[in-house]
Amino acid sequence: MAPDSGETRPWSPSDSVDLYRMKDWGLGYFGVSPNGTVEVYPDTDPGRKMDLLDIVEGLEARDVCPPVILRFSGILDHRMREIRRCFDAAIEDAGYQGKYTCVYPIKVNQQRNICEEIRDLGAELGFGIEAGSKPELIAGLALTEGLNHMPFICNGFKDEEFIETVLLASKMGRNIIPVAEQMHELELIARSAESHNVTPLFGIRAKLASGGIGRWAESGGVRGKFGLSVSQILSAVEFLKDRELLGGLRMLHCHIGSQIFDIRTFKYAVSELTHLYVELVRLGAPMGLLDLGGGLGVDYDGSQSASESSVNYSIDQYAADLVYRVQSICNDAGVPHPDLITESGRALVAHSGVLVVQVLGSRVFSAEPNEKLLAEAVADPEAAQPLLDMMDAYGRLSWPDRDALELYHDADHALTEAMSLFNLGYMGIAARAATEELFWVIARRVNEELGEELPEELAGLPDRLADIYFCNFSLFQSLVDSWAIDQIFPIMPIHRLDEQPTRRGILADITCDSDGRVDRFPGGGGEPQLSLELHELRTAKAPGGPSGTNEPYYLAVFLTGAYQETLGDLHNLFGDTHAVHVHAGENGDWHLEEVVEGDTVREVLKFVQYDPDAIRRTLRREVEVALAAKRLTLTEAVTMRRFLDDGLDGYTYLE
Repeated sequence: MAPDSGETRPWSPSDSVDLYRMKDWGLGYFGVSPNGTVEVYPDTDPGRKMDLLDIVEGLEARDVCPPVILRFSGILDHRMREIRRCFDAAIEDAGYQGKYTCVYPIKVNQQRNICEEIRDLGAELGFGIEAGSKPELIAGLALTEGLNHMPFICNGFKDEEFIETVLLASKMGRNIIPVAEQMHELELIARSAESHNVTPLFGIRAKLASGGIGRWAESGGVRGKFGLSVSQILSAVEFLKDRELLGGLRMLHCHIGSQIFDIRTFKYAVSELTHLYVELVRLGAPMGLLDLGGGLGVDYDGSQSASESSVNYSIDQYAADLVYRVQSICNDAGVPHPDLITESGRALVAHSGVLVVQVLGSRVFSAEPNEKLLAEAVADPEAAQPLLDMMDAYGRLSWPDRDALELYHDADHALTEAMSLFNLGYMGIAARAATEELFWVIARRVNEELGEELPEELAGLPDRLADIYFCNFSLFQSLVDSWAIDQIFPIMPIHRLDEQPTRRGILADITCDSDGRVDRFPGGGGEPQLSLELHELRTAKAPGGPSGTNEPYYLAVFLTGAYQETLGDLHNLFGDTHAVHVHAGENGDWHLEEVVEGDTVREVLKFVQYDPDAIRRTLRREVEVALAAKRLTLTEAVTMRRFLDDGLDGYTYLE
């Protein structure tokens, strides 16, 4: 509404920016064009922009259709430089004597292209990598070929083979440090060092008393699975002294937890870890490195609050608090400032990944009842009383002086009674269907009439009336954290943003699982909203003919660069989606550096030990038998064979 005149003004793209709170969660990387399409600003400069709809349509012209993951290398570059800038500024402002290194945990997104981009820029910025398993160790060694100076931290539980590989890599000249999670890993380090005549450099992980917070609270604290307790650390020092290996203890590490949303938790953990570090120096360990692990959070809902999908601090604050607390404690103890390490994978890659999906259709609550169904139900001379009560409530919709809230309560009571009678066998299916239809018509009309004046008791009515938008993707493959831990992701249309959305809906994927839906979206004050503002689907008209299918309607899920690609599963055998690496050019131009095609049906069948060629032969034989028995015509047999051949080599999603 216009602020002074009270007149309605046209919806503008800036209204969509506000509606979807893009400035709150986007960190300047996303905006809306005057044409109502989402723009991407890889380095937060609106002068260097890419149009998301233009990219999607360009991909479709190349036969790369949604669902598709867009990876923006420019955003990844900017995130790395921003982390570097924040810590450099904090170190300079405080006069801190140590250095800072960010190491990228490969587990956050192991895709080769992403890891290579991080490695290449990391070599310039002084960043490193982290591995937590044998496969990641081998991948990391290959990634860092020729980069002996690059820090390489090895976490996770280790066996003799793992330790031996790390120490041999150290002998080869790599800057690689294993972190002992358990006492027996120190024994393995000692044994391997003696066997290969090498002086190892290593770290230990401390089990802090400071607990974690949020979804991963149990991963930290004294009950956490990672690290040595204080008493075990003292035993480790004695063990290393006996083996004359204390001089190799160079790093103290900890795990606070993932997605730390409250800066106070981080401060407590930093203080505890630094005091432990100081004590190890006093016990004779040379040390020099303090690794705070991961946990630097991402503001998924844009509320800047201490809630599970947000954070109440910036990277600048995170860096300043870390540097200040370590410096203060070390100064008080007269201990040199250690070099600082963080393993900030989520904050580094989350913004660089965007999932784009296409809406296939929607299910809505009708504004008018099915007249034929209604006529059949009321024609019954023994119509059940709940149906008659609902008919009465429906008739009162046109009364000018009726009470909307009372009307809704009457309809809700009639529906409850109808369900009870149906379950007891005293109401037929036609009467039940008519009662339900009338209830939703009444509920929708009451919701529209009361609008923003809905009483508190009906606050959930708009969400009950939300449409269901069916989208061509698998939640379990591409957005698994939404299902597994109720993670909230920013979601919005990528076009038509110069139009006011008139519908509210939830999203359903194409898996045959009731959990395959998204019904939590960023809301105000850290509280999620249970439906999303969307546009009504438009029907495309065939040239010179009747109406055809829906016009394309695309939605984007933002901040999906961390974990979603690597945690996805094969629910319903939906495989990896297409993924493309997009680079910005000049004047809004863009180009594709690499297209990683999604899994084919043939590939996912092999994942679960099926032989696609044997399947093809078996079904071809069955087609020929049906053809010989005249159950299929020749045309039908050819169609069936073509489906088998094309289907095996096609995308696992709808095309």
